[in-house]
Amino acid sequence: MVVCGDDGLAHRLAAELRGVYGEQVTLVVPPNERTARPPVVGRARAASAALLDRVVSAAVGTVGRTGANVQPPGTPGGQRLDGEGVLEAAEVTEAVLAEAGVARATALALVYDDDETNIRAALTARRLNPRLRLVLRLYNRRLGQHIEELLDQAAALAAGGDEGGDIAGAGVEASTTVLSDADTAAPALAATAVAGTGRVVQAEGLLLRAVERPLPGGTPDADTGAGAGAGLCTLALLSGGGDPGGLGEQPRLLPDDEEVRQAAGRQAVVLEHVSSGTGTESTAPTRRLTGVMPLASLFSRRLRWSLAGMVGCVVGLAVALWLATGIHPLRAFYITLLDLFAIDDPALREPLGRQVLQLLSALVGLLLLPILLAAALEALGTFRTASALRRPPRGINGHVVLLGLGKIGTRVLTRLRELNIPVVCVESDPEARGLATARRLRVPVVLGDVTQEGVLEAAQIHRAQALLSVTSSDTTNLEAVLYARTVRPDLRVVLRLYDDDFATAVYRTLRTAYPHALTRSRSVTHLAAPAFAGAMLGRQVLGAVAVERRVLLFAAVDVDGHPQLEGRTVRDAFRAGSWRVLALLGRTDTASDHVLEKGDRVVVAATRRGLAELR
Repeated sequence: MVVCGDDGLAHRLAAELRGVYGEQVTLVVPPNERTARPPVVGRARAASAALLDRVVSAAVGTVGRTGANVQPPGTPGGQRLDGEGVLEAAEVTEAVLAEAGVARATALALVYDDDETNIRAALTARRLNPRLRLVLRLYNRRLGQHIEELLDQAAALAAGGDEGGDIAGAGVEASTTVLSDADTAAPALAATAVAGTGRVVQAEGLLLRAVERPLPGGTPDADTGAGAGAGLCTLALLSGGGDPGGLGEQPRLLPDDEEVRQAAGRQAVVLEHVSSGTGTESTAPTRRLTGVMPLASLFSRRLRWSLAGMVGCVVGLAVALWLATGIHPLRAFYITLLDLFAIDDPALREPLGRQVLQLLSALVGLLLLPILLAAALEALGTFRTASALRRPPRGINGHVVLLGLGKIGTRVLTRLRELNIPVVCVESDPEARGLATARRLRVPVVLGDVTQEGVLEAAQIHRAQALLSVTSSDTTNLEAVLYARTVRPDLRVVLRLYDDDFATAVYRTLRTAYPHALTRSRSVTHLAAPAFAGAMLGRQVLGAVAVERRVLLFAAVDVDGHPQLEGRTVRDAFRAGSWRVLALLGRTDTASDHVLEKGDRVVVAATRRGLAELR
C-alpha cells in the first residue's frame, strides 16, 4: 500500500493500514519544513494548555500529562511512524511514485488537501500501474464522479491491451474510489451536535439508524440479539456515565447476548431499521430544501393582514351592491371593482344606495393605493437582499450555532439543514466557500472573529441548544467553546480538533469542569480514516458511527470467499467484539436462520480490527 498526503489524514491512514490491517505501507509526505498543518497543531497545543489551566485547576494533572507526551509534528494520534517506509517529497512526480513502488503496489491513496494535486498524481499512477486500486480525496463530488469513470475506463483499456493482462487473474481488482473527509465526518459531527437525531447508514434502499438509549430488561430477541424493544440489534454498550475519556469502564462494541442480558438499564447504541412500515420515522425531512424563496417571506405579516382586510372590504361591498340593486352577483362584483379603481362610471341617476356604495368603493380604492405601493417596495427590498447574508432574527431559539464555513463546516451546514435543524453560522472570512451555501439555504450568518467579544452574543448563543465549532484552528475552537460555556454553563458543545490525543485531553478537562453539560470532541481524521482504509482494501464502507472515542464501521461485503460468512446462518455469522451481519442486500425478509451462500451481499457492522479479520 502507498499513501501520499500532506496532513494528518495521511499519517492516520498509514497507521490504520499498518496497525489494524497489518499491511506493508509506504508513506509519501512533504519535508517537515514544507508541511504547513502540523505546526498549527503544535501551536494549538501550547495555547490550549494555558487556556485549560485558566478554566479548571483540578485538571492540571491531566493537561500536564498530555503536554509531556507531545509527539513530533505529523505523528498520527500519538503513534510514532518508523523512518523505514516513509518517503519525503515536495511534489508527487512520476519519479517519486516510481520510487514509492506504485508499479508493484496493490493500492494507492492520494489524500492531499488540494484536489488538483490528487487528480494529477492519480493520472500518473494509473499510467504506471493499470491494475492499481486508487483512492482519491476530492472535495468536488461532481468532478469526483467523472474522475472515477475516467480512471476506471483507462484501467480497463490498459488491461485489455496488455499482453496476458488479466486484472482478476492477478488477484487485484483495479478500481477507483473518490472519497471526501468532509462528507465522511459531517454526518457524525451533525448528529453529535443535535440531541435526538440518529446516525444514519444507507445501503441500496436500506436505511439504518443508530440511537442511544437505555436497554430494557428481558430476554434478548432470538433474531436480533438485543433486549426486548431495543430495536434491530445492540451495537455497543456505553461506558459508565458516558465518559469516553475516563479511566473507568470502556465501551463494549458488538456485545453478545449474555452481555446484553446483564446490561439491563445501561446506556447502549441500538440499531433501528427506518421504513414506513416499522413506525420509526427517519430524521431527514420529506421536504427538500430548494433555495426558492417562499411567498410568505416577500411580505411582512402586517402587510399580509392589510391585504386580507382589503379583500374582505371588496367582497363586502360587492355583496351589499347585489342586495341593494338585485343585479347578478358577478356584475355586482365587476361594478364594485370599477368603482374601486375610479373608472369613470358615475351613478348620477342611480338610487341613493347605489351612490353611497360607489363613494365607499372609491374610498376603499384610495386606501388600497398605499397598500399596493408598500407591497411593491417590500417585495423589491426582499429580492434585493436575497443575495445578501441574513442576520439572526431576534426571536430565534433552540438553534445550533455553527462556527466555521470551510470544507467541513459547509458539509455540516448542509447536513443540519437536511435534518431541518435551525442554524446560525459564524464566519470570520468574508470570502469563505460556505457563505454561498448559507446564502442559498437562507441561513443567518454573523461575520466576525468568534474570539472577539459580542460575536457569539450576536449569534444568540444564550438561546442556542448546541455549539458546533469546526474551524480549521484548534485554538479558535477551544477558545470559542470555553467562552460559550461562561455564557451558558449547560450548553451542549461539539468541537472539531485536529489531533486525536489532544481531542481526548480536551474532552477530559471539559467534562471535569462541567460535569452536567454534554461535551464531545471529534477528530476529522479519526472519523474519516476507516473509510479510506476500507476503500484501499476493496471494501465498500457505507458509514462510520462514533461510539465515544471508538468507531464502528458499516460495510457491504460479498459473502463469496469469506469462510467466516459463507455457509453460516445470519445468526451464526457473528463474532462478539468484531462483526455482526445486519442485513442481506436485495432481500426485505432476511431471517436469522437464512444460510449465507455465494452471490449474497450483506451489510455488516464491524470494528476496524474485525473488518480486517474478515479480509
